[in-house]
Amino acid sequence: MKLLSIVVPCYNSEDYMEHCIETLLEGGEEVEILIVDDGSKDRTAEIADDYAKKYPTIIRAIHQENGGHGEALNTGLKNATGLYFKVVDSDDWVDVDAYHQIIDTLKELVSENEAVDLFISNFVYEKQGARRKKTMRYTLELPQDRVFTWKDILLFPKGKYLLMHSVIYRTKLLRKCGLKLPKHTFYVDNIYVYYPLPYVKSMYYLDVDFYRYFIGRADQSVNEKVMISRIDQQIKVNKMMIDAYNLYQIQGRQLRNYMFNYLEIITIVSTVMCLRSGTEENLQKKRELWGYIKAKDIRMFHRLRNGILGQTMNMPGEGGRKFGVAAYLLMQKTVGFN
Repeated sequence: MKLLSIVVPCYNSEDYMEHCIETLLEGGEEVEILIVDDGSKDRTAEIADDYAKKYPTIIRAIHQENGGHGEALNTGLKNATGLYFKVVDSDDWVDVDAYHQIIDTLKELVSENEAVDLFISNFVYEKQGARRKKTMRYTLELPQDRVFTWKDILLFPKGKYLLMHSVIYRTKLLRKCGLKLPKHTFYVDNIYVYYPLPYVKSMYYLDVDFYRYFIGRADQSVNEKVMISRIDQQIKVNKMMIDAYNLYQIQGRQLRNYMFNYLEIITIVSTVMCLRSGTEENLQKKRELWGYIKAKDIRMFHRLRNGILGQTMNMPGEGGRKFGVAAYLLMQKTVGFN
């Protein structure tokens, strides 16, 4: 069995996937790299096959009809043989030194019968044109260099949470929780991180800047204009997270609070994208989303609505909307997400 399975979802990725794969190959025989070609129309499939032929013990090329990012992850999980599972998008890459430290740490944990459910590391925003690269690290929220549980974590500040880039899950846990992401849907990485959390019993955090998260392409899903054009996708994911659990039944205060905070920021992002668009159609979608939450769970509605962010994003009138957006942009700059 391989130590780590890494799935690389690819769709028309010929311009950048090789850089991603080359950094992942530094893991050697401890890893398997599953390149999932999601119905690409360029040379992605050919590049994937060439790598698989050149590194047959490390790389597998898997081809499927286009199903979107979530379906590529589903395929990767179905085919993974590693003890641990990591997603690396084809336009991103990893830091080689940090990569080796993570592999060594995972091997040590396994050898000492302390294989954890969730392994966490830092990621760096490789934002095009930015002078300073912002790093998302968790040194103030998580214990370092030891196995810990939810009881050991400290309060995460608003807007800060674990993203797909910072997590490595135990493969068996992802299968046990029944994770299955929707097809043809953007922003499913939030479901990927959120849904398995109640199944996580043990964690480990290594303070290394491992994942390099590229931001800058105009067609990227996290580009604000793109997010506004796909607001229905964002709201769909938001609702799936709302429906996933009754958070008041989640055992453990720290886990429950963390999941509330995660859901809150995703709901705020949905709300702000509706506000930023400025169209009456999207303002109605914002009202409908909050109505959906209210109908689903009145306690959750009041908790989200009466929080500082919820109140700010739901202030009445055009002035209130502008103030809400300004508050979001300030938090975005301070915390560093997207």
